[in-house]
Amino acid sequence: MIFATLEHILTHISFSIISIVITIHLMTLLVREIVGLRDSSEKGIIATFFSITGLLVTRWIYSGHFPLSNLYESLVFLSWSFSIIHLIPYLRNQKNDLSAITAPSTIFTQGFATFGLSTETHQSEILVPALQSQWLMMHVSMMLLSYAALLCGSLLSIALLVITFRKNINIVCKKNNLLMKSFFFNEIECVNEKFKSTSFLSFRNYYKYQLTQRLDYWSYRVISLGFIFLTIGILSGAVWANEAWGSYWSWDPKETWAFITWTIFAIYSHTRTNQSLQGTNSALVATIGFLIIWICYFGINLLGIGLHSYGSFT
Repeated sequence: MIFATLEHILTHISFSIISIVITIHLMTLLVREIVGLRDSSEKGIIATFFSITGLLVTRWIYSGHFPLSNLYESLVFLSWSFSIIHLIPYLRNQKNDLSAITAPSTIFTQGFATFGLSTETHQSEILVPALQSQWLMMHVSMMLLSYAALLCGSLLSIALLVITFRKNINIVCKKNNLLMKSFFFNEIECVNEKFKSTSFLSFRNYYKYQLTQRLDYWSYRVISLGFIFLTIGILSGAVWANEAWGSYWSWDPKETWAFITWTIFAIYSHTRTNQSLQGTNSALVATIGFLIIWICYFGINLLGIGLHSYGSFT
């Protein structure tokens, strides 16, 4: 009872904090850049990370197994993974361009897990025989970490495509300055109105080029990290499948779509090695991968078929 109450408290604390972080991001985007608010949002993500960590540890203690046995727990872990990705640039003292992706992703997964699923799915149950293995932590955690990284990288690629094919960048005139806000909440560039129209047009194109280059930079690195996790997850899953079912690969729907996901992002990695295919071409591949990931993660769970049916909605 104590653990259940603690879990309930941590769930709502983490959701409340991330909601405040989203509000702060919207304020800095729509109103103005305030350093204090930006620092508060960073601390809010850290607090969310520790709250979700406490939630997972609490479930681990009272259930007796690593909390990745059903859809609810996997969604909470996915939310935790998004917060980890958010913290990587922060811990390296780099400008955190990922916050525009990771914060909404965290609140979406956390909110859906808490309020979108029935309360019955929140209950921790005894593991089915196939899940009673030490490979549970290795395989499932690697797959969910890969999903989080690949989704973030793909969203950055989608943003790259949107900005590339937009004809104009929104310009807001304020106090004799031209205020340009980029895709990222924490990046604002100001240009004095003294610039002539031709000079300003050149600057705007240069600014757009810089922005797409940064999107491409972060997208490639985050997707590369996710691809490594995905490869480890698939290989460890094959070893676990042989231990549980006597076969390394059985073309189960979940396995098949995991292989398709791996193939798509392998193609993405290949396009990155060819300079003529970088940029929009590789971003298009990552966009396709974004859809494939959701089919692999949610689509199969909706159907509730195959050897991985224990992760279904029912």
